[in-house]
Amino acid sequence: MSKLIINGFTEFQQYVGKELGASQFIKVTQEQINKFADATLDHQWIHTDPVRAATGPFKSTIAHGYLALSLVPYLWEEIADIQNVKMLVNYGIEKMKFNQPVLVNNEVRLRVSLKSLNDLRGITKAEMDIVMEIKDNPKPAFTATIIFLYHFNK
Repeated sequence: MSKLIINGFTEFQQYVGKELGASQFIKVTQEQINKFADATLDHQWIHTDPVRAATGPFKSTIAHGYLALSLVPYLWEEIADIQNVKMLVNYGIEKMKFNQPVLVNNEVRLRVSLKSLNDLRGITKAEMDIVMEIKDNPKPAFTATIIFLYHFNK
């Protein structure tokens, strides 16, 4: 899979309304889940206690929803190489909906479409519809519109 290379606003514009691509699948491990629990102080048993979780509603531990969401920047980097950028700012998330839990050892990937692109006096506002897919599961982990602000070099 080759990355989409975009060198600036004009090149980015041609993708409005189109799918930009999908990342590779990555596995979500119990070690990642435990480290996320430590970082966020969220040690709920459904995430961190495999023995208890085995008897729970999902029959295994599940990733925190925000852990799955936090994979977006990494997976986005697999899809596109936005070049000639001074700075990228995470600006917002809209219409975020968790649809399906990510079970431990599930593999997930990100699929991205460019919803809109606007030039705000030299700052590029990119709104992208994203779907986190779970391998071999018809329901996605989540859907959302993410907004990035790209400050391109002149």
